[in-house]
Amino acid sequence: MKTITHTPHKKTKTPSFYARLSLIALSSLTISSCASMKGNEIHEGSITIYDPMEEQNRQVMAFNMAVDKAIINPVIEGYRTVTPRPVRSGIKNFLRNLRSPITFVNQLLQGDLGGARDVLLRVTINSTIGIGGIFDVAGYEGIEYEPEDFGQTLAVWGVEHGPYMVVPFIGPSSIRDYGGYFADTIADPVRWYMFNANKELLYSGKYVVDYLDIRDSLKDTLDDIESNSFDYYAAIRSTYYQHRKALVNDNKSISTNDIPAIPYYEDE
Repeated sequence: MKTITHTPHKKTKTPSFYARLSLIALSSLTISSCASMKGNEIHEGSITIYDPMEEQNRQVMAFNMAVDKAIINPVIEGYRTVTPRPVRSGIKNFLRNLRSPITFVNQLLQGDLGGARDVLLRVTINSTIGIGGIFDVAGYEGIEYEPEDFGQTLAVWGVEHGPYMVVPFIGPSSIRDYGGYFADTIADPVRWYMFNANKELLYSGKYVVDYLDIRDSLKDTLDDIESNSFDYYAAIRSTYYQHRKALVNDNKSISTNDIPAIPYYEDE
């Protein structure tokens, strides 16, 4: 009888988290660097805006506004009706607390050791005394929340925005900041845990709550900009760039609720 031997199959290695993160960062760097050399730039003070897809972006914004008026805004009004302000504040605090690992890593990547220390203090205080982050006890003690994302990290590393984009249902951003958003999503430990524990549906629920929280915090500001601006598209675009510059410079003079943000995640 012949002895049948089985040759063990070699496992195909999947890219590590750091490899994927590096790939995203490199892609964002390459795209943004190339985009920055093109024309059609808009200069507003010290801010340079590159919007080569303005016509398409305006069409997408018109679509988003129609969806907002027909669906999103009524949902937000219902959310505000059934959820008192203190409860909405608790939800916001809880979501910020969940995001602490991402914020901490980005502070380190930016070389902001003081900011990283504050993140650790906030998550420790709010997770214990603040009952899982529902209450922002650290904020009451003067340790303020500071939103950080990988888009800001790329900016600190010298990566420019690249083309301005308006995405259906999500809103305005840039190639660099969308690259940062996806890197943060991949790096999110909460996502790792829920997907490994077969709790994808629960993660989707978190996504929905996060989106509601962001849109709730933005609604009044967006309504105000729309009613007081001659060109709503240009006003939102300008405000977005000013807001991102303020975040990168750790400038607290502009509220983190003054501009539409991509959900997560971000900086809200």
